[in-house]
Order: sequence, then C-alpha cells, then structure tokens
Amino acid sequence: MTYLLALDQGTSSSRSILFDRQGQMVATAQRELTQIFPQPGWVEHDPMEIWASQLATAREVIQRAGIQASQIKGIGITNQRETTLLWNRRTGQPLHNAVVWQDRRTEPFCQQLRAAGHAPDILQRTGLVVDPYFSGSKLRWLLDQVPGARAAAERGDLAFGTVDSWLIWQLTGGRVHATDVSNASRTMLYNIRTSSWDTTLLERLDVPVTLLPEVHPSSHLYGITDADHFGVPLPIAGVAGDQQSALFGQACFRPGLAKNTYGTGCFLLMHTGDEVMTSRNGLITTRAAQIGAQPHYALEGSVFIGGAVVQWLRDGLHAIDASSAVQSLAQSVPDSGGVVFVPAFTGLGAPYWQADARGAILGLTRGTHIGHIARAALESIAFQSAALLTAMCKDALTSAEHTPPITELRVDGGACVNDLLMQFQADLLGVPVVRPKVVETTALGAAYLAGLGTGVYASLQELEDLWAAERTFYPTMSPERAGELKARWEHAVRQTTAA
Repeated sequence: MTYLLALDQGTSSSRSILFDRQGQMVATAQRELTQIFPQPGWVEHDPMEIWASQLATAREVIQRAGIQASQIKGIGITNQRETTLLWNRRTGQPLHNAVVWQDRRTEPFCQQLRAAGHAPDILQRTGLVVDPYFSGSKLRWLLDQVPGARAAAERGDLAFGTVDSWLIWQLTGGRVHATDVSNASRTMLYNIRTSSWDTTLLERLDVPVTLLPEVHPSSHLYGITDADHFGVPLPIAGVAGDQQSALFGQACFRPGLAKNTYGTGCFLLMHTGDEVMTSRNGLITTRAAQIGAQPHYALEGSVFIGGAVVQWLRDGLHAIDASSAVQSLAQSVPDSGGVVFVPAFTGLGAPYWQADARGAILGLTRGTHIGHIARAALESIAFQSAALLTAMCKDALTSAEHTPPITELRVDGGACVNDLLMQFQADLLGVPVVRPKVVETTALGAAYLAGLGTGVYASLQELEDLWAAERTFYPTMSPERAGELKARWEHAVRQTTAA
C-alpha cells in the first residue's frame, strides 16, 4: 500500500492525517495548541509547542495506522498562514513566541502605512490590503521589540518564516529554509506579479532580505526529513497555506470554482486562473497552490471569527459544555428571535476591514434566552461568509478575465458538519452548498500536492476524479427573505464600527 502523510498545523491544534492513494483517511491524530493572550488583541503560540505537537501527532498517526514509515511516499505540510516566527539559524531556538495571524498589535504601524499613501502600491504589488493580519508588519514588530533582534538579523544570524518554514526547518535539521508561493503571498513582502520578494516593500518595512526563505512551487521536493524523526528519511514534497491547500483538496482547479472553510475563522476562495484579478469589493488577491512554473491566483475573503464564536460560547459564556452541543441548543428555538450577533472580537476582516470593530449582540428583549444567542452565533458565521460571496460575485461580474459565475459553494472544515449552519448558508447565498465525502480537505490538499511531487499521481484530472460529494444543501428561503436578513446583518455590522 502507498500512503501520504499530511501535517496540518492549525490555529487551535496540530494534526496529522494519513491518506491512502484514493484520498481516503486511514488514521488521524490531533493535539490542542495553547492559546496565549498577553494583552487584548494580542495572540501568540509557543513555537516549540507547535513543533513538538506536530511531530508527536505524526508519529502517533503512523502507529495508529499500523504501517511502516517506509510505506509513506511523501509528506505534505499545510499551515496557519500569516503566523510569524523568528529564530536563530545556528541554534534553531525561537527569539519570541509566534505572533498569530489573528494578532492586532501592529495596527498603529499599518495605519502609518495607510496615512502615508502606500496602500494602493502595496495592493498592486501583493494583492493584499494593509492590515495587521499579514506577516510583514508582525516581522517588523519582532525586529524592533525583541532586544538584539535587528542587529542579529543584519548579521544574517536569524531566519523568518511562517509555520510551514518552521516545520520544514525542524524536520530537516536546519538544512532547508523554504516556503511555497501561497504562504509567501501572505507576508505583504512578496510580489505576486513578479514571483519574488519585493525590494521596495522590504525597504519600506525595514526587513533585511537575509531573513527570508527560498520560495518554491507548492508541489516540489523541499527536502528530506532526518531519519530519527520517523525511523527512515521521508521526502517533504508538498507545502501550501491552509486555505490554498483546502482549495486544492476541493479540486477547485478551474476559474469560477469556490470553496469555504469553516474553522477558527472562515476563508472563502475562488480560483481565478492564471491572471491577477484585483478586487473592487474588499477582497484580496492571493496565489493559489502552484504545480510547476505557471502561477495560479485566487480571490479570497477572510472572516477572523468563525468557529471561534462557538469556542467563546463554550469557554467564555459557559453556555455549552462542548462545541458539538451548539447545534442542539440553537435548534431549541425556531429562529434567532431577532437577535444578531456580530463576533468582531479581533476586528472585522473582509469585506469590511475594520480593525477597531468589537463584538456586539443586538436585538435583545426580555424574551431572549441562551438558545437565541447560540442560534445567532451560528448564523453569524453564515452571514459573514455570505458577505464574502456577494463581494466575490461582484468582482467576477466586472472582471476583465470574465471569470465564470459561482454556481455552487464547496464547503469543508470542522463546522461544515453542522447541518443547521449549512442549510442557513445555502438559504442566504441562493446557491447549493456542497459538502464532500472527505471534509478534511485542507490536509487532503497537502497530501495531493505531495503525491504529485513524488509521482503517486500523474495529473490534476486524476485528483478531480477522486472528489465526491456527500450532501448538497439547496436553498429553501425566498430571495426576498434572505435579502431582509442580510440587510439586518449589515445594519448590525455598522453598529460595531460606529465612532
């Protein structure tokens, strides 16, 4: 038997999943990751915990599957993307906790960039809006705030990377410092048009080029793991940021195909082909997973708080004992009773881009109880995703590339198993929502990339043939009612961003 090992390092956990050649899950292992909140709006992870937990799950999944490591033909890595790490090249030790993608500490510097008029140029070069979300301002903060970091960087002693680079470095014993195009395109330092680190942006953010990893296609032989990790050396042959990996795992290889991942946040991507499409409606342009030399692009909208709102109901409000209990609590009422929940705990992402927005629950009455709030919390995930798809459709209609209209939305991630949420999502969007048989498409995409890189698969068509739907949710709500609900949502959003 031939197997592919996917290392899925996410925001809330590290997971490893073993797939067979048909793309079926054979075994999985997972460990939660400690969330560190030094100040309001700050989010950090321990880099050594990231590495230790990821290695432990990889070893565990091999043991659970009862296979020999030598049967694994390739390793694929997919990761939380903009999370920023800085470490010493000689010792491999991190200089600071990882600054997580959700972290908002660099908003004052981002505001300086906007005030100086740099936002249009940065958008043109990177496809990104100026926001603390992306890695570049986080890296600058680390260089300026960690004692001795900037001087060490100037000497060439330090390495910067997103989580994929950190894992590759550790797996190869420090021999390989690399990333793929999809992760590089999230740094606000990489020019998606020239496929290179942008010297103008490096100067503008005061980032030494010696810090940066080499950039490769997503399906590529990155290096060989040290034999002591798994008993035998294994090739690392696929790397992609989690959302681009999910797009790939959903077999969205052609323009107009779109997927939404429901995880800690929600991330909606639409493949736009080999042309850069600049959004006029608050979305960003990103590099899609790349096979070979030809670049591919996608439009993306990012929701900062998706499934995390359910975690808040559990850990903050103590309304439920387990995340899985939210559906039954939400179904205890026929609707939200007029309650609208905007979970802007760390600001609002696309298409609003309001860093100073804060969460709000509106429409409360004496008749409101926790079931209404739970239902409004679930609905907030669908409302935010609907705003993204509306913006995406507007961009597709006005694009010079004539991107086909979105006729269905493929879904994945932990919360997509919630039937109530998926049906409400289809009702709001007015298009079918399709859940695949394998919902772990983020890890599956990484496995597919590694399989292509090691010759397990010969073509994209072979992967497309493996994709299969488990259930399709069709819209049942009238367009007029859906429009009323979305208008009420937009009114609530305006309350969270009012001065």
